Amino acid sequence: MRRVCARVRRIPEAILAVTYIVEGDLDRVRVPAPRPPRFADRLWRHTCCEIFVARRGLPGYHEFNLSPSGEWAAYAFERYRERAPLEALREDAPEPKVAVRSTAEKLELEALISLGPLSPGCAHAGLSLALATVVEDEDGALSYWALRHPPGKPDFHHPDAFALQLDEIRD
Repeated sequence: MRRVCARVRRIPEAILAVTYIVEGDLDRVRVPAPRPPRFADRLWRHTCCEIFVARRGLPGYHEFNLSPSGEWAAYAFERYRERAPLEALREDAPEPKVAVRSTAEKLELEALISLGPLSPGCAHAGLSLALATVVEDEDGALSYWALRHPPGKPDFHHPDAFALQLDEIRD
């Protein structure tokens, strides 16, 4: 793998747009085949992109796993690695919209995530984000890429991983 990068921006209607770009010899990367968009668990066991979204200063956060297959997963946590009850990720939360483009040297995954349904005030609040990508090579070995890794083994949930800060939106 030569490089992994990401872009994040807020767009109207409280949408978080995130684009991941993986560059290198993609013939040496296991990229999941396209599937119909749907919830799928354990996407992190293969090549996938992840974003963790927290309201700045609060212990709770949401995790989104976004697969090049088009599948996705979303989880809510009350605090570090403590999963919240299922109702904490509201049932009316729309699924992320995932688009994938690829060539022999570049994989680009773009996702649109609706912030409004995540938690009260999340749509306009100051946010702390952790961005990460898991890359599975042709032999099944995983490498872990992140905006910031905490000390020790890769842990995208760790508070130190929430390195990107987005300001609150004021009307």
